[in-house]
Amino acid sequence: MNHKKLQESLVRFIQDELKQTKVKKLVVGLSGGLDSAIVAILCLHAVGKKNLKCILMPSSGSSKSSITDAKQLCEKFDINYDIVDISNITDNFFKQKKATSLRIGNFCARIRMAVLYDTSSDINGVVVGTSNRSEILLGYGTIYGDTACAFNPIGDIYKSDEYSFASYLGVTNNILTKKPSADLWSGQTDEYELGFNYDKIDEVLKKLIDENIKASQLMKFGFNKKLLDMVQTRMSNNSFKQKLPNIAKLNRET
Repeated sequence: MNHKKLQESLVRFIQDELKQTKVKKLVVGLSGGLDSAIVAILCLHAVGKKNLKCILMPSSGSSKSSITDAKQLCEKFDINYDIVDISNITDNFFKQKKATSLRIGNFCARIRMAVLYDTSSDINGVVVGTSNRSEILLGYGTIYGDTACAFNPIGDIYKSDEYSFASYLGVTNNILTKKPSADLWSGQTDEYELGFNYDKIDEVLKKLIDENIKASQLMKFGFNKKLLDMVQTRMSNNSFKQKLPNIAKLNRET
C-alpha cells in the first residue's frame, strides 16, 4: 500500500464529492477510534480547519478514554470540535424499559447520527461516513446509525490495512493501540462480539470477495470452519444493510 498515493486519492475523492453536493463543510462523528480518526484527518486535508466540524458524542456506556483520545487527536491536528453528551436522551428513553445492551447501543448510534445530521443542517455541510470495508461486508454496523452518511472515503479499506495508513497520517498512539470497539456499551469490543480479530477476518474476506475463492476451497486450505461460518452468516444475514429499501412497483392501472 502506497500511503502517500492513498492519501492523495482519498482527499481528492472527498473534494470531488463536495463539488457535487455544492457545499463546502464537512461533519464527522469522532468516537476516539481508528476509523473516525483517519476520516477526520483526511477531511482536514481536503477542506481545511474552517470547513471541518467534528462532534464527540459520549453516552452513559462510553468509555472515558473515548473522549480523551478524541480530544487529544483534535488538539494535535487543531481540529474544531464540539461535545454533545447524549446520555440524558438515551437514559431517559430507556428509564422504564427493559432493554439489551445491543438495543441500547443501536439506539445510541442512531441518536448520534441524528446529532450529526442536525449539525450538518446547521452549518450547511454534509456528514462523512467512517465505516471500513470489513464492517460493511460483515454488516457490522447500525443501519441508519453509523452507516448513514453522504459519502464514505474509507469504505473500501479493510480494517487490518488501516493501521499502517493511520500511523502514516499521524493518528495518536492511544488510538492506534486500543482494541477496536464501537463503544456502544461498557467493555464492548469488536473481537469479543465477532469471535475473531480483524487480521483473521480480513484474510477470509479477501479470499472470498477479492479473490473469489469458495469457502469449501478455503476449508481445504485449512481455514477455521467457525471463522468461515461466522463471516458467511454475517454477510448473508446483513446484506440488506448495503441496499436501499425495496419499493413495491405498481401497475399504473391499479
